[in-house]
Amino acid sequence: MTTLTIGKVAERAGVGVETVRFYEREGLIDEPPRGPSGYRHYPTSVVPRLLFIKRAKELGFTLNEIKELLSLRLDPETTCADVKQRAETKIADIKEKMRSLRRMKKALVKLTESCRGRGPVDDCPILDALDPQERKR
Repeated sequence: MTTLTIGKVAERAGVGVETVRFYEREGLIDEPPRGPSGYRHYPTSVVPRLLFIKRAKELGFTLNEIKELLSLRLDPETTCADVKQRAETKIADIKEKMRSLRRMKKALVKLTESCRGRGPVDDCPILDALDPQERKR
């Protein structure tokens, strides 16, 4: 069986060495056995798994959600409907985050429009809006 050093695994997956170690600690990949030299010897199969994790993160899945997806893949009882349901839940989460971000943007636009951008910081309407205690003084 061909094995790879952590550096080669990281390079092939396009992640950092610390990312590989982090995923080990989080249980997303198995900690590989160490050789007589003390170095870890990763199976080549860890690279596609890291690529799966990386892609899932890019799509917004959390590490816990990625663990679930990985475990679903191993469960012979899992159906495509199970995976689809998780993807649809993620879509709903993303939609809610987008609504929240639009509200934040609208509020910030309103605040920045109320600020002339000149004068002392004591008269800054943005800071005043963020600190309700200041407005009461």
